[in-house]
Amino acid sequence: MSTAPAERIGATAVLRHPYVPLVLTGSQIGRLPLAASPLALLLFARETVSLALAGALVAVFTAGMAIGAPVLARAVDRWRQPPVLYGSAALSTVGYLIAASGSGRPLVIGAGAALAGLGTPPLEACLRALWPALVPPGTVHAAYALDIAVQEVIFVGGPLVTLGAVAVGGTSAGLYAAAATQVIGVVAFVRAPAVREWLGTRTQRHWAGPLRSGRLAVVVGGVTFVGAAVGSIPVVLTGYAEAAGDRSLTGWLLAAQAAGALAGGLIYTRAKPGGPRRLPVLTAVFAVGYLPLLIAPGTTAMTVLLILSGLMLPPVLTAVFLAADRLAPSGTAVEAFAWIMTAFSVGSALGAAAAGPLTDVGVRAGFALAPVVAVMAVLAMAAATASDH
Repeated sequence: MSTAPAERIGATAVLRHPYVPLVLTGSQIGRLPLAASPLALLLFARETVSLALAGALVAVFTAGMAIGAPVLARAVDRWRQPPVLYGSAALSTVGYLIAASGSGRPLVIGAGAALAGLGTPPLEACLRALWPALVPPGTVHAAYALDIAVQEVIFVGGPLVTLGAVAVGGTSAGLYAAAATQVIGVVAFVRAPAVREWLGTRTQRHWAGPLRSGRLAVVVGGVTFVGAAVGSIPVVLTGYAEAAGDRSLTGWLLAAQAAGALAGGLIYTRAKPGGPRRLPVLTAVFAVGYLPLLIAPGTTAMTVLLILSGLMLPPVLTAVFLAADRLAPSGTAVEAFAWIMTAFSVGSALGAAAAGPLTDVGVRAGFALAPVVAVMAVLAMAAATASDH
């Protein structure tokens, strides 16, 4: 009797496999600084510099992550996960300590922020590369979906870690907490035998890495548009909340969208694996999910619409990572995953930057950006999968 149906029963099936809870939890803890560090840097720097300069220092950290992720992932592909994870965590920790010592000295804070960002351990890419070794083939897609869904917890828990640390030990404590959670997460993650045993595939290296695959490069470009759609929403919601007379609504509305993404990911773990042609279809549904936001209704209806708009992000990213695993040249999987995350981050920043002027024109104009750039993502994903049958 076939065991395939038993491999497709969702998140519970994934979590029952040995070491999956450990690597998932370790990765989550180690990635908390993705959401904790920007706020920690902002609060620390804002004590002594202008808000504009504090924002620029956060941008330095984010740029460091975008640059460092593919470089560190390439090192993982070439060697092993533990040395790169430990080494990058050490570099990043030094960066946080330098930043924390730079009160009133923007150049010191900036240097520390750059190092902290550059050294951010590539836990997300490492975990995505591990899933085929941790779960049966019929469950890999569910593992990706679960991983992407629970990632939403990071963007809720990260700021809470920062605020708690700052409340106890002052603004520098937020930076120390970010460094500590990162190290704790890496140590927990590396405890899993699969992490220590994983070896990159020996292959002839090319300067372009996985991006020498033209179709993968197109997928990465499509992810930039997906990131732009997602990144535009916090900015537009800020304008929406201000128009409603309560800026604090922004956080609640973003939490609603994150809840939708968490639900969408958990639901998608129970879906059957689809072929390559599913990627543009999922992306199209993702784009349609942003159209109702143009109505800009009252807060109750907007909360419902934001939940719905969040549902499709994990399925789209799951299909993206499956496509990357299939399209990446041998020995470049970890770097391919890192490029996807970098593209999403860059797109998110560009989307936020573009949404500001549009929202100044009007909230509906701001909300229009997401579906427009999402359509560009659909076109890219369709082009990347056009030759698949």
